[in-house]
Amino acid sequence: MQLPPYDTIDLKQISAYCSAMRRKPGHLVPLETAICEAALALRERGDPAFHGYELAKALRRAADARLLTAYGTLYRALGRLENMGLLESRWEDPAIPARENRPGRRLYRLTAAGEAVLREARRASVVSSRTRSRRLAPV
Repeated sequence: MQLPPYDTIDLKQISAYCSAMRRKPGHLVPLETAICEAALALRERGDPAFHGYELAKALRRAADARLLTAYGTLYRALGRLENMGLLESRWEDPAIPARENRPGRRLYRLTAAGEAVLREARRASVVSSRTRSRRLAPV
C-alpha cells in the first residue's frame, strides 16, 4: 500500500494534531470530568496541588485508567482544563527537585470555576441517568 506524501496529509483529520475538539459548549469530556473529580479528592485528602503522575495514579485507583491511553492524553487534557480556567498550574520551587535530584514538576490546582463546573457535570449526570432509567423502565 502506497502512503500519500506527508505534505498532502490533512493533519486536522488526525485527532492528536487537531487542537479543536468536538464537544457540546460548556461540557467536559469524560477524562476532564475524571481529572476534576480526582483533583477534588486529592484536595479533600489534604493535597491542594498535584502533579501529573500523582493524578494518573489517583485516576488508576479510581478505575478511570481506561480513560488514559497515554500520559500525553493526560497532559493535553490538563492543558485544556487550564485554558478553560478550571485548573491553575505553577512550577514547584526549584530547590525541591535539586535537593531530591529529580526534574521539576508542574503542580496543578482545581479552581473555584473548576469546582462549579464539576458540580454542574455531576448534576447533569444524575439528571441524565434518571432520564435514561425512565426510558428503559418497563411499561
